[in-house]
This record gives sequence, structure tokens and C-alpha cells, in this order.
Amino acid sequence: MVVHDGLTTTRACLESLRATDEPFALVVVDNGSTDDTPRWFREFPHPWPLAYARNETNTSVLAAYNQAWRLATTEFVCLLHNDTTMLEPAWLTRLLAPLASDEVGLSGLYGVKRVRRDGRYAGRTIVHSLAEGPTVRVPWEDVAVVDGVCLCLRRSTLEALGGIDEGYGFFHGYDRDLSFAVRETGRRCVVVHAPFRHAGGGTRTRDFAARPDLERRDLADRRAATERFARKFAHRLPSDVRPVRARVTDWLVRRASF
Repeated sequence: MVVHDGLTTTRACLESLRATDEPFALVVVDNGSTDDTPRWFREFPHPWPLAYARNETNTSVLAAYNQAWRLATTEFVCLLHNDTTMLEPAWLTRLLAPLASDEVGLSGLYGVKRVRRDGRYAGRTIVHSLAEGPTVRVPWEDVAVVDGVCLCLRRSTLEALGGIDEGYGFFHGYDRDLSFAVRETGRRCVVVHAPFRHAGGGTRTRDFAARPDLERRDLADRRAATERFARKFAHRLPSDVRPVRARVTDWLVRRASF
């Protein structure tokens, strides 16, 4: 987990993990929090093993994630946004279940089945476990990309891939890149059924309503990340993991709408 201020959000996330029925250790990289976050982690009130590292500035989240997973000593690593809350004790067990097979390399809670040639998602192919109405079939479904809100994979896979590609900048694009890098190894990506809530935006803590200049910069960063991804994985795009029948049906529906 990477944090920067937002202690209330972080505490809500960790409190939701209290009932988790799978043992785990927590690794936190603090990107220069200026609130009470450092003190709270010094007095950490939860029983899980904790590794806490603090950076002096709010540097790249991607660099912080690489810093964090390298501090982990477990066989599996779960990268989790601090603005999520898990609703069922079995959430981690369900993420780990597909990874029992070497055919699966990455699991998560939100993803997309089809990615266009230009790197953008086909929104109608999104599947997720959001509590408001999960769309993923039980127990899991194949996807082309697992969203970064929650990513679970073997530590050895991250090592073999050299970690997260920090060339995407501060934050955007790493989840598409990691998903496709895992698929390059011949393994699948899946989204599991494990209901959760996501507040959104807590990782970057940017107030776009007050700073339209930051919103414009963020949109530019998103476009640049998508373009970089499309260039890097042009040999795999477009990509669609749906069965042929579903693809044909989708094509016919779109054609009939013109």
C-alpha cells in the first residue's frame, strides 16, 4: 500500500481488513505524509506484521509500489489502494485461489475484457466486484487488463518482470502494462468475485475541483500513458479475451446500430 496523507481513508481501509480470514503481512510506503499518518503507523493498532517506510516527498506512486513490493517477504503480493474497503472476510482467499494454477498470473477486483488498438478500453466489456452491483461471474472471469485498484500476483512474477514500469510517470498506465506483461509470459489475468467499495482518488489526493490546471495535467498524463502503452504492446493490440461467439454478437449489435 502507498499512502500520502488521508489517514481517515487509510484507517477505514485497514479496519475493513480486520476480519480477513487469510493471514497476511502489511507493507506501507508513505510518500511524505504531512498529517498524522507517520505517528499512527508508529503506534500501529493492528496485529499484522508491518513493514513501514517513509519517503520525504510525494514522489511517483509507481516508484513507491516498486519500493513496497521489494520489502515484502511473502510468496504472493497484493497491491491495494488505500481508498478501498473490503466487505467479506474471504476477499484475499478469493484473489489467491486462481493463482494456485500456474496458468493464471494476475488477479484483481476490476478489469476489462477488450482493449482497442489505440490502448483504450471498450467500456461495455468491464467486469468488476464493486459492492453496488458486481458484474463478474462467480468465481472469476478472464480479462485483458486488471485495474490497479487491487492487483494480486506471485512475488516471483514481479521479480521476473523487473517490477512495475516506472516509465509511465507518476501514476497512470502501470496496471495495463503489468497485465499485458503478465500475459506475455503465457499466463492469464482474471477478476474475481469479492465485493468491495472504492472511494476513488485517494492515492493521488488531488483536488481537481479547486485546481483545474491539475485536472488538465492529469488528463494529459492519462493520454500520454495510453499512447505509451499502445506503442509498447502494439504487437498484442487490439486484444479481446471474450469467446468468439460473444465477439461476433457484439460486432453484429454495433453494426446494426449504424
